[in-house]
Amino acid sequence: MRSALWLLALFGIAVAVALVAGNNQAVVTLFWPPHRVDISFNLLMLLLAGLFTLLYVALRAVSVVFSLPAEARRWRAQQKERAMYAAFMDALSHLTAGRFIRAAKLAQNAITQEKSLKQLARTSSDVGGYSAARSTQLRLLAHLLAAESAQALQNRTLREEHLQQALKTSTHRIAQETREGVQLRAARWALDDRDPAAALELLNQLPQGAARRTLALRTKLRATRQARQTSQALETARLLAKHRAFSPPAAQSIVRGLALELLGGAHDPTQLQAAWQSLDASERAMPELVIHAASRLMALHGDADMARSWLLQVWELVMQPRSEVSDTQRIKLIHVLEQGLDSIDAAWLARIESAQQQRPRDANLQYLAGMTCLKRQLWGKAQQLLSQASLALQDVTLHRNAWRALAVLAEQRGDESGAVQAYRRAAEV
Repeated sequence: MRSALWLLALFGIAVAVALVAGNNQAVVTLFWPPHRVDISFNLLMLLLAGLFTLLYVALRAVSVVFSLPAEARRWRAQQKERAMYAAFMDALSHLTAGRFIRAAKLAQNAITQEKSLKQLARTSSDVGGYSAARSTQLRLLAHLLAAESAQALQNRTLREEHLQQALKTSTHRIAQETREGVQLRAARWALDDRDPAAALELLNQLPQGAARRTLALRTKLRATRQARQTSQALETARLLAKHRAFSPPAAQSIVRGLALELLGGAHDPTQLQAAWQSLDASERAMPELVIHAASRLMALHGDADMARSWLLQVWELVMQPRSEVSDTQRIKLIHVLEQGLDSIDAAWLARIESAQQQRPRDANLQYLAGMTCLKRQLWGKAQQLLSQASLALQDVTLHRNAWRALAVLAEQRGDESGAVQAYRRAAEV
């Protein structure tokens, strides 16, 4: 369609010229004393058009001749740029293929080409297509490839040399983003060298926005765990869970493990209470954490009433008809409650008795109720409950403790043979 329109336009122009010039009888007289030249107006127009065309072609030729040096410089810069990108791509390919020595050499070649191109652009202002930001970005990436190859070859000296070159401050925004990536990669190298302090230092140098990225938080989580900074690791794990960096079960497992480590690191009741208060409400509702915190508090000779107040929510979960509390956690709960039976109050006595009556066939509750009666010197009821529990207990520790308690009750009655038999059964468990 466009060609047809152009053809119609040419025909229109030709018709217009024919109409104007065909009947044009005008004559132009040129006086050059003592000569006089008479030419037609149409011929004058043709001569002027030819002269204009000749001058235009001459000027273009002169311009091309004078621009040849600049074109030569542009061509050389283009060739250097192509060689630089080719060396970089080859280095990346060799690094991916595991040919680290060749990758390091080609990355160094790319850096050399970039320096040469930069020097050429600095001395010649007519080098077109040169971008300082992109050139700096490629230099940073080339240093990163060389450092990555050196890391794979366990050449830490060469790695640090290229790393320091890559970490030089740049004013270009694109190069600055690449520099942040180099810092993140350097932090991972420090973790591979088991140097979490260096990794955390590199992560702390990142801008606030970059430090909250998922990759940075993952690296920080590894670094804080290696450095035994459990509190910071727990906070980082919470941020990762908030950003959905892990699946919900995996995030819960990681947070739970770090919280257990934080509680286990307390060395006195005050530290333990501070660690417990630092947990989120959702974390303080996890049965594993509640039982572990209460057990740790009892082991540190803390307040037994406080431990039982923590355990109350888990006890209520256990008493539900379809409780999700596992058998292992139930047994741990029994162990923790057993440790504080000396100072147990009336409310907890009522809870234990009511639970045992509601579930008369639960051996664990029978054991707990029997040990409670033993502490209260209710010998007959303790004998009955512990005898029933000893026949069905699955946990080795509870089973052994039940037989030892029966041996104590037998000694209390003066039944030496029964005590010996009970001690023997405890030893056999």
